[in-house]
Amino acid sequence: MGDFDAIDSLLAAVGPEAGLPAPARRQELRELARLSKAQVARALGVSPSTVAGWESGRDPVGEVRTKYAYLLDGLSAKLTTEAEPGSAPSATERPPAAAAPAPAADAPSPECDEYADEVEALAAGEPCVLCGAPARHRVAGFVQHLDPADCRPATVAAPAARPAADEEPVKQAAPKPASRTPRTPVPGMKVVSAGRRVQAASDMPDLIGEAVAAALADHAGDVEAATAALIKRAIPDAMALLDETRKGARYDIVAHPWIPDILKKQTSRGADQVWEARPKWTRAELPPGRHEVTVLDINGAYLSALKTHLPLGQLEHSAGLGHDRRRAGVHLITPPAWEHEQVLPNPIGQRDEPGPLWVTEPTLRLLLRLSGPKYALCDPPEIHESFTSGATENLLEKFRIALKDARDTAIVEGDEVTLEYVKAMYSKFVSTMGASNYNRELYRPDWMHLIRSQAFSNLWMKAFKAHEEGLMVVRAMGTDELHVSGDWQRVFPEGRAVTEMKVKDRYVVGAAADEQDGPDEQGDRD
Repeated sequence: MGDFDAIDSLLAAVGPEAGLPAPARRQELRELARLSKAQVARALGVSPSTVAGWESGRDPVGEVRTKYAYLLDGLSAKLTTEAEPGSAPSATERPPAAAAPAPAADAPSPECDEYADEVEALAAGEPCVLCGAPARHRVAGFVQHLDPADCRPATVAAPAARPAADEEPVKQAAPKPASRTPRTPVPGMKVVSAGRRVQAASDMPDLIGEAVAAALADHAGDVEAATAALIKRAIPDAMALLDETRKGARYDIVAHPWIPDILKKQTSRGADQVWEARPKWTRAELPPGRHEVTVLDINGAYLSALKTHLPLGQLEHSAGLGHDRRRAGVHLITPPAWEHEQVLPNPIGQRDEPGPLWVTEPTLRLLLRLSGPKYALCDPPEIHESFTSGATENLLEKFRIALKDARDTAIVEGDEVTLEYVKAMYSKFVSTMGASNYNRELYRPDWMHLIRSQAFSNLWMKAFKAHEEGLMVVRAMGTDELHVSGDWQRVFPEGRAVTEMKVKDRYVVGAAADEQDGPDEQGDRD
């Protein structure tokens, strides 16, 4: 027996860790088991695009490789066992239809099992909700004909005989219409776009709701623990949601393109050469007197900024070609002079160094807009060279809408767990798509800069709107903070939706504040 023990030990050593099957076999095993990429991804804690990469030739590493190999090994063994003679019939080997008892003449014969529980035979005919004629079945709670050919009025009047030529037609009173039971309206089915087709909205998986429910269940309803767990997994969950919302999309995402040197960090802890135009502006002077200032918080600034022109593929270099609105990327420009610093922040942010600089697509488009005839606030920027690719503004639109809808529902329902989870998903998605160890599935530092700059551009336009409506703009900071003096509620709607603003703080600047706090204290508050 010693020899056999040695053989058993040798076989035991040849486990899943020894290697992975060929990529084509990996896909074959998954499809034979009728598993989707999303199901495999959830089991392994990765995104569906990662599973697709493994089936295209990339190999996982570390612990996830061991888990993936174990899954493939188990699928191979299970499928082999099911195929052996004498084993129980698999899902693809159903008994022949003749073996099943024939249904009664008046019994429904649904095409698939999923309708069996929804069809109910009636002892007596009831009005069909579609045509009003008697029907013998109730489907999903509504009386109707199973065969569309039967869906017609119960009686059809025979054509009247034509009168002879020498006879006067006898006028008869028109028969009174038979009383009919009012039709029960059939509930509508909401649909959403899925590439060129549409599909039922109910068929779309609710990845956010499912994740929140699972986290609360795993932590026995402990809100804080569930929230912490969800925030921890926000990055892979955001990538899984992105993959789900990109199904059937018109454009493919290039997740790891070649990146020009200007988008690479100059030092290990330094920054690249792209300027995001982050506003950090405070009005230099206020009119004499007392001013009540409201600090407005822009809801979901990065969430709204996901709608921006993003390059689809690898960035290509060009020089001296001006601006092409069909493309997007980063541009080396000489910005125009800004002569409105006393009342409005500079659109390129707080920059002390003069001369050319690399800016993003949203910043360039904002400058071109402000230099146009509608605004005429500055001269056009001078474009020296660019790195751009064909672009679309709707690349992340379904992803953005899925997050926005979940956020809106959570606000209505007072669901703070989902609110924090959604916020972590979109904020971490933006912050880790550059050079990050936390997100290896997407490397688009150009997208990161563009989305951030779009948030800054959105803030600038809100400051401009406040100024145009007669408010005094006191400060603009970061992506979501705007200080104004005046009746701001006639300009901006108040609330928590992404189209609304909420009050973050209030303070007073001027004589009354000086008498109350003194110059030093007031300076600290401001």
